Amino acid sequence: MLVLIGVVVLVFFLFQGFGDPTRLVMGQTGDAKTQENIRKELYLDQPKWKQFLLYVNDVSPIAIHRKEDIARKELKGIFIGGNTKFAIKIPYLRKSYQSKREVGSILMQALPGTIILALASMLIAVAVGIPLGVVAAVRQNTWLDTTAIFSSIVGISAPSFFMGIVIAYVFGFVLTQYTGLHISGNWFEIDEVTGQRTLSLRNLILPAITLGIRPLAIITQLTRSAMLDVLDQDYIRTAYAKGLKKSVIVWKHALKNALNPVITAITGWFAELLAGAFFVEYIFGWQGIGKITVDALEKLDYPVVMGSVLISAAFFVVVNIIADVLYGVIDPRVRV
Repeated sequence: MLVLIGVVVLVFFLFQGFGDPTRLVMGQTGDAKTQENIRKELYLDQPKWKQFLLYVNDVSPIAIHRKEDIARKELKGIFIGGNTKFAIKIPYLRKSYQSKREVGSILMQALPGTIILALASMLIAVAVGIPLGVVAAVRQNTWLDTTAIFSSIVGISAPSFFMGIVIAYVFGFVLTQYTGLHISGNWFEIDEVTGQRTLSLRNLILPAITLGIRPLAIITQLTRSAMLDVLDQDYIRTAYAKGLKKSVIVWKHALKNALNPVITAITGWFAELLAGAFFVEYIFGWQGIGKITVDALEKLDYPVVMGSVLISAAFFVVVNIIADVLYGVIDPRVRV
């Protein structure tokens, strides 16, 4: 909660004073009366401290709103009271300067694309990174170990925007006749005749691989390091002495106790990816929160940017809470 409060304060004061919101809303044309009405609607005629309180009241799920404000803003939730109502509501992120649509609806429309991309990227990173780290630890100081370490260092060092450009050019342009993949595309395709949307996971391959490279490299290194520590423990030597199979010891006993730092990396990276992979989404034309935010920055559409930052922060908090719960599920020592 304190993290979200801090983000709200930072977002509000960071984006104050950039351009004239009234001009961004009505364009370069418009009379003084229209400008005055817009300033009143956006609370720009109020002192800065009051603007902040009104913004907090809008984005907070628990707030107090007047009856006319509930109708004008089309707020959704539970409202109790007369003219001034106590509200338990969906946070109101205000309206876009450019499209005049509610920011919440814009971001919710882009959210499925970001979730799909983040899940696919982390699935690739986990499915490849954990086994690779385990093999590197078990085969320490062999060519497999050296190759895994070298590959992970390259993966961590390569910026996502650079890898995105390279992968898009090579596999989406040069080799497109062999791969069948394209530089840009979304998670759905629209039929030009009927307008119907159909799922198209083919366009997911290149951005998911690009976005999964860095977490894959980090997960590999963390898994290898944690496994090396666990494999030196007394209970592992006892398991070998009892005659248990090596595969059972490594994959059932050792890996389970080595997963805590790996879970930290997985949840941390998943939160970051879910918050919006700005450059990757933009390079591949993938419709997600990241691309929506970059487009909004280009147009100085600050309500969309502010809403995106708040949703990203909320994801970080929620995913970290889930990570704490998973620690206790995987390692009973944490519950104690």
